[in-house]
Amino acid sequence: MSLQLKSLFFILQLLALLISISSSDPNPQFPCQPPHFNSYPFCNTSLSITDRAQSLISLLTLEEKIHQLSNNASGIPRLGIPPYEWWSESLHGVASNGPGVNFNGYVKAATSFPQVLVTAASFNRTLWFKIGLAIGIEAKAMYNVGQAGLTFWAPNINIFRDPRWGRGQETPGEDPMVVSAYAIQFVKGFQGGSWRGSGELIDRFERKRALGGYNDDESGDRLMNSACCKHFIAYDLEKWKNFSRYSFNAVVTKQDMEDTYEPPFRSCIQQGKASCLMCSYNAVNGVPACAQGDLLQKARNEWGFKGYITSDCDAVATVQEYQNYTRKADDAVALVLKAGMDINCGSYLVRHTRTTIEEGKLQDKDIDRALLNLFSVQLRLGLFDGDPRKGQFGELGPQNICTTEHKMLALEAARQGIVLLKNEKKFLPLNRNVVSSITIIGPMANNISNMGGDYTGFPCDPKSFYEGLLGYVEKASYASGCSDVPCDSDAGFIDAILTAKKADFVVVVAGLDLSQETEDHDRVSLLLPGKQMALVSSVAAASKRPIILVLTGGGPLDVSFAEGDQNIASILWVGYPGEAGGKALAEVIFGDFNPGGRLPMTWYPESFTKIAMNDMNMRANPFRGYPGRTYRFFTGNRVYGFGQGLSYTKFTYKLLSAPRTLSLSGSFTGTLTEKILHQRELDYIHVDELTSCDSLSFYVHISVANVGDMDGSHVVMLFSRAPKIFEGTPEKQLIAFDRVHTSSYVSTETSIIVIPCDHLSIVDKHGKRILPLGEHLLTLGDLEHSVSIVT
Repeated sequence: MSLQLKSLFFILQLLALLISISSSDPNPQFPCQPPHFNSYPFCNTSLSITDRAQSLISLLTLEEKIHQLSNNASGIPRLGIPPYEWWSESLHGVASNGPGVNFNGYVKAATSFPQVLVTAASFNRTLWFKIGLAIGIEAKAMYNVGQAGLTFWAPNINIFRDPRWGRGQETPGEDPMVVSAYAIQFVKGFQGGSWRGSGELIDRFERKRALGGYNDDESGDRLMNSACCKHFIAYDLEKWKNFSRYSFNAVVTKQDMEDTYEPPFRSCIQQGKASCLMCSYNAVNGVPACAQGDLLQKARNEWGFKGYITSDCDAVATVQEYQNYTRKADDAVALVLKAGMDINCGSYLVRHTRTTIEEGKLQDKDIDRALLNLFSVQLRLGLFDGDPRKGQFGELGPQNICTTEHKMLALEAARQGIVLLKNEKKFLPLNRNVVSSITIIGPMANNISNMGGDYTGFPCDPKSFYEGLLGYVEKASYASGCSDVPCDSDAGFIDAILTAKKADFVVVVAGLDLSQETEDHDRVSLLLPGKQMALVSSVAAASKRPIILVLTGGGPLDVSFAEGDQNIASILWVGYPGEAGGKALAEVIFGDFNPGGRLPMTWYPESFTKIAMNDMNMRANPFRGYPGRTYRFFTGNRVYGFGQGLSYTKFTYKLLSAPRTLSLSGSFTGTLTEKILHQRELDYIHVDELTSCDSLSFYVHISVANVGDMDGSHVVMLFSRAPKIFEGTPEKQLIAFDRVHTSSYVSTETSIIVIPCDHLSIVDKHGKRILPLGEHLLTLGDLEHSVSIVT
């Protein structure tokens, strides 16, 4: 969101409060309202989506068309079409950031789930889908009472490439496969997909189609809400030194584009069926992202994208004003619309499109193309089907928001996302029967304002970490130590130390909040802010027993000092755990929940800050002292590794079955067969030279044994190491994961499918996916198994 739009948005919010915008209007406006406006062809649900959209476009004047190209689309009174706000937010719950949402009517709050990075740490696809669905239900319910739109700009599926990035918290982490999996599940849930057979939430579209209410060819495209994959593409820098997201040019190799930056968006579109794509502020290899015709058309033509493409807010203006890519405003307008963008968050297109057409740089057909995409999504959402209260999901309302089920889901997500990083001598869990007193220290210990991180709305029933502990120990105390997270003063240290000395057990909450990392604000250091490190060490030294250190925030922290301090027995990362984070932390500390989360990103040492944040290269380059990025390519030391996380119990693996050899014989194209005949040895095969990748798939059957005395869930992570046939081959890459629950002293079997073309392939410097021949090493914890791929 640009600074100008932020200011405008806050003014609008203030005005909304002053005039008490309410959802209690007994006669809400909606298109196709009888008796005067329901006879147009675009209101006829028996016609196809395309026919209805084209019919609507044919009725509009040029001026009316142009005023549809903004997030705040104007109404068309003569056709009975009210204004529509495209911009609503739902990153980890319906949020108050976008002007499409307000909490000033019947609905005063919505369930606040953990920030995405915490949810990703669960490595639980089913959980991700359930959260997307729950948020989608609450979003639709708010729409039905006039407090939200139907088009929401989430999820954020950029790669968490650099630990300093202020918005890394919003993402599912650093691994393209994990980010892709999250995108698929969240979008499917949020858009209302796969509801069939899930209790009360049956597939209503199928039911209406059976009654003849929808055209058969279009019924599968119907949406409960619209989700938006953002920010396309290579966007992961806010403000670092002289670089700003508004003008930054991300220089990305074909290799990195294919195997790191593109996969989440490709998956979000192909498997998730997202109906929106947002192009980012930054340029990519010299061309503004919203003007990247080759990439935007790739999404439509190669990946099968069916939806609308929006700019980030004021991202069209930045093409001219910040990046100086065009000299005049009308050139920027022509550029982005011809590239394939459909709508501008902001007023730039509304102000400059007519001039662009008058100067012959744009034609009516370019506008019509954009409107076809926009109206098609609105039609799929049922926006032109009449009274929303009588349509699909029309029964959803305030009673479906902040439900017991949704609040329990938020608690379960917080539980599963907490990561245990250190637990010396099994210090945790604490036995509540022997804990007579406990104190919790830190500026975030009794503060609920930042529990969700950024893009948060108004939570249903938030509890602080201190309040969570009160449910377990009668004698609980609190001291802030620092007045705030920046912790510029040690004036509160003495009080914190005295409080710690009086308690049997001490919990110190340290880390980050939105003063340190957020949109438009990157970090410069990986250390704890201000004097927080001194606070932790001072309290640890004064405490009767070793302390429990709880770390908040999204960005990785260099807490090497704590890892090596014997006075710090346990370290837990809770990130931004949402409204139920206080209860979830207490349950973990006292053993009512066995932690099983894994870090979805690498935690680097402070020395990593010497690396230029604007360097987009993923792969290490020893000749220039560049260590690479993420666990797949980083060659330096780590504080904690990707996938790291402990449990209160112990798990062991047994490989039950997996092939030793995989023959590609019979899977070649004619060209490849000829190449093999004339060449004795090949190092690799291009994936597109294989006729049937699916036929090469195989299963790895695994037994997971809980050999400890506590039940718990465990994340199984299967990695592969490909033959290093060229520089830049990943050190290893995650190819599959699953979260399984196993009772104490019980084994659980699970099977993982491996699709060689997807999971064992790598990308060459030309951006082509290849399958190396020879020995591929599969690793599962300490287990190793080699699979040899031969021709």
